[in-house]
Amino acid sequence: MIEYLDKRILDNGMVVLAEPIENIGSVAFVFLVPGGAATLRPGCCGAGAVITDWLFRGAGDRDSRQLIDALDGLGLHRATSVTSSHISLGAALEASNLAEALKLYADIILRPALDSEQFELSRQLAIQGLMGLDDDPRQKVMLNLCEKFFPAPLGSSPMGKLGELENLSAAETTAIVKESFYLPETIFAVAGKYDFDAVCSQLEELFNVAQPQAHRHITLGQRGPKYTHEQHDGAQVHIGLMTPTVTIASDDYYNAMAAVSVLSGGMSGRLFTEVREKRGLCYAVGARHHTLKEFAGISCYAGTTPDKAQETLDVITAEFKRLCEGISADEMQRAKVGLKSSLIMQSESSSARAGGIASDYYLLGRVRPLKEIKSKLDATSVDSVLAFLGANKFADFTVVTIGPKQVEHGRDE
Repeated sequence: MIEYLDKRILDNGMVVLAEPIENIGSVAFVFLVPGGAATLRPGCCGAGAVITDWLFRGAGDRDSRQLIDALDGLGLHRATSVTSSHISLGAALEASNLAEALKLYADIILRPALDSEQFELSRQLAIQGLMGLDDDPRQKVMLNLCEKFFPAPLGSSPMGKLGELENLSAAETTAIVKESFYLPETIFAVAGKYDFDAVCSQLEELFNVAQPQAHRHITLGQRGPKYTHEQHDGAQVHIGLMTPTVTIASDDYYNAMAAVSVLSGGMSGRLFTEVREKRGLCYAVGARHHTLKEFAGISCYAGTTPDKAQETLDVITAEFKRLCEGISADEMQRAKVGLKSSLIMQSESSSARAGGIASDYYLLGRVRPLKEIKSKLDATSVDSVLAFLGANKFADFTVVTIGPKQVEHGRDE
C-alpha cells in the first residue's frame, strides 16, 4: 500500500486531513466538532446525544424532511457519536457525491434550524436511549465504569443522566451548540477517493464565517470510588473493571496494546482461557485499551451469574496481575498477528481511516502512518512488554457491578 497524507489548515483555523485509498470508489469524512460530554455545562449531561439528532432536523433552507431526503438522495450513510472531547459528525458515500454532501454538512454545522418543537422529539429520543440501557447492562456498566475511573468530568456519559436530560431546555441546548461549534478547534478528515485541492477550496468557501474566540477550560475533579454497585434484579451480574495505563502518546503504548492482546486477543487470550474455558465462570469476557488525551486505562467486562461473580472478579484481577510474571513467545506472536490484522482491516475501510486520522491528530497533534504503526508493533517483544509491565503493574482497579449481588473488591490489596 502506498501511504500519503494530505494536510492543510484553512484560513478559519480548521484542520483538514486526508488520506487516499487506492482502487475504491467511495469516500468517508468526519467533522470532530468541540462539544463532547466532558466539555458541557454543569447540569447538561446528555446534551450531546440530543444535539446529534437535533442538528439533522432541519438546516439551511431545508426543514427536517427535506434535509433527510437530501442526505438519503446522496446515498449517504451517516455516523454520529459523542466522545469525551467532541461531537463527531461523519458519513460514507459514493465519491462523486462528496461536494454535495459537504454543502449539506456546512448547513448542519453552521446553520442548523434548532427548532424548539423538533427539540422535544430529539430530547425524548435521547431519554429513550438512556432508559434502554436497562436492556443493555453491558454497555451501561462500562459507561458507569468510565465515569468512576476518569477524573470528573472526563468520564461523563455521552448518553447523559435522566434528571439532567428531563430538565434540559431548547434554549440552553441552542446556547451549547453556538458556544461549542468553534471552527478553529474543529478537525475535518476524509479518506478514500477525493480531490484534495477541490475539497479544501470548497471548505474554505463553505466555512468562511467569523466567530468569537471560544474560552473553554475544564477543571478536573476527583475520581469516583474504587467500587460501585447498582442493584438490578436480573439473572446476571455484569462486571466492569479498569486499571490505569499509558496513553497513546507514550513510547510504551504499543507494549500496552500487546499486553492487552495477550489478555484478550480472541479465544486464545488468557482471560477467555482462564475465566471462561477452564473454569466456566462467565459467558463473556474481554479487555480493551481506552485512551483519552491525558489519561488512559485498560478496561475489562465480564458477564456471569450471581454465584460465580466473586470468583470471576478474583480470577480476572489475578490474570491482570500475573501477566508481568511471564509471557510465552507463542502468546506474543499471536498478539502481534491479531493487532496487525486489525490494522490491515482498518486500512481498507474509508470510514475507519477517516475516524482514525482525525482521532490521531486530536490526541497526538499528528497522524501516525500505518507503516509506522506496523513497525512499532513489529518492534514489540516479550522482553519489551515485560519491561513495560514491570514499570506499570496492573494493581489499582476501579470496579463497577450491576446485578442482584455485590462482590468484594480489594480484599488482597
